[in-house]
Amino acid sequence: MRFYLASAFAAAALCAGAASAFALVDTTTFTSQLIITAECKVQSASNLDFGSYGVLDTALTTTSTIAVQCTNGQTYTISLDDGSGTGTTTTRTMEFGGEDIAYTMWKDAGFTQNWGDAGGEIMTGLAGNGAVQNYTVHGQVPAQVTPTAATYQDTVTVTVTY
Repeated sequence: MRFYLASAFAAAALCAGAASAFALVDTTTFTSQLIITAECKVQSASNLDFGSYGVLDTALTTTSTIAVQCTNGQTYTISLDDGSGTGTTTTRTMEFGGEDIAYTMWKDAGFTQNWGDAGGEIMTGLAGNGAVQNYTVHGQVPAQVTPTAATYQDTVTVTVTY
């Protein structure tokens, strides 16, 4: 019985050795790749909401946030159009049914730089860092003759040029 077991093990070892002697191996490589292109996106722009008031006998102020995301190192400019109201970039209007409410927007907290300066550009020479960057819009409705009770609106388009 021992003879048969020893022979069986020897034969198995020879077969295993013979099989590995005839095995072939081939290899290759591949590359993982992603091309990052220059891009900027307006991720969001919150409403410039002045709230609800009955009489416009005092100035109302509020803010909005524009969130922009650009490729790291990409320079860009943010600008606003004149809006859907009949105003201009320096004196804007929110309208309803032929009546309007005048308002203005600024890019700094001191209300000294109108967003309409330099042809509507609010910020130039900005540089992306790959993450979302937030910019504050400051707005003010000055005291003025109060129009009919309604919801007055203006639609302003934010443009990022890169």
